[in-house]
Amino acid sequence: MFKISHLLLVTSIFLLAACNQNQEVKDSQLALMKTTNPGPVVTDSQGQNLGEKIKKDVSSYSQLYDVAVVKGNKNNLVVYKVKHLQRFRMKKIEKNVTKMLEKKYPDEKFTVSSDYKIFLEAVRLEEKIKSGKFSEKRAERRLQEIVKMTEEMK
Repeated sequence: MFKISHLLLVTSIFLLAACNQNQEVKDSQLALMKTTNPGPVVTDSQGQNLGEKIKKDVSSYSQLYDVAVVKGNKNNLVVYKVKHLQRFRMKKIEKNVTKMLEKKYPDEKFTVSSDYKIFLEAVRLEEKIKSGKFSEKRAERRLQEIVKMTEEMK
């Protein structure tokens, strides 16, 4: 009886482990549960360095734990997740981040949000750009749709 239960346990563990093989999990599927730390997304080929600088500046805030930046032709989307104990200060954090970005990059237009849905959309946009499913023009159009969504939520 004892050996049969051990054999059954070991067999079930191997079966469960085998079922999980070759399943690619996208960042967008895990974006709400863990830190995904997506790289800056650029819809125009000129702004990669600026996107990285913006991400580094926003990531320096201790209240934030995950930042996504989408650099577009007309607009820059900065989305972040706030640490749990800082959630009561979200509006103040958003105000401070926006003020810092506008001061440091006066020629750029920013849309800043801490909304999880917007964060998820930014991660999905990154995945589609990296996979080659979106051209620069289509990515820019999708970025503008996300920015419009952000404005509607406020």
